[in-house]
Amino acid sequence: MVRQVTEKSDVIPLLGEIFRECGFAGASLSEITRRTGLGKSSLYHFFPQGKQEMAEAVLDDVATWFEVNVFKPLRAGKNPDTSIDKMFKQVDSYFYSGKRICLVGVFALDDTRDLFAVRINAYFSSWTKALIIALKHRGLSTKDARESAEDVVAGIQGALVLARSQDNPRIFTRTLKRLQYRLLSSSGSGE
Repeated sequence: MVRQVTEKSDVIPLLGEIFRECGFAGASLSEITRRTGLGKSSLYHFFPQGKQEMAEAVLDDVATWFEVNVFKPLRAGKNPDTSIDKMFKQVDSYFYSGKRICLVGVFALDDTRDLFAVRINAYFSSWTKALIIALKHRGLSTKDARESAEDVVAGIQGALVLARSQDNPRIFTRTLKRLQYRLLSSSGSGE
């Protein structure tokens, strides 16, 4: 059943799922019109620059969600353990406990990467940097915080791929729990 689309913001989540499932190159205009229920003229009304503008809007939407729900709380530093716990819960929820693939990851793995390199880099860099801040507030040195943050972000992304390849979302959930345990079990004396 196609949802009623009356504003640009209504179509962005639909486009996100299409790009997740088909990739950028595989998301043809005919597939987009079929799945959104919008004609080409309506799509071009919302996105005059075409499919690339659609993908940019979706990536911006993902970035905004992660900024509000993950990155900003990690950087706040009031209670890093609570912020880290929230990060894992939000990530689990966002990726439907491993049933939803990472759109930014999909775009990062094919030729689309070059087209959206700035946005892709910003997403992963922002996540890593925000987590580094929280880990430094826990007492880890800059080096240890960076290495741990990179391991966690890479672990989350890898768990999404593995869960999808095995058609077993529990792999993602188990990996999140292990990553969180390891992260919150580590502490340092600072730098």
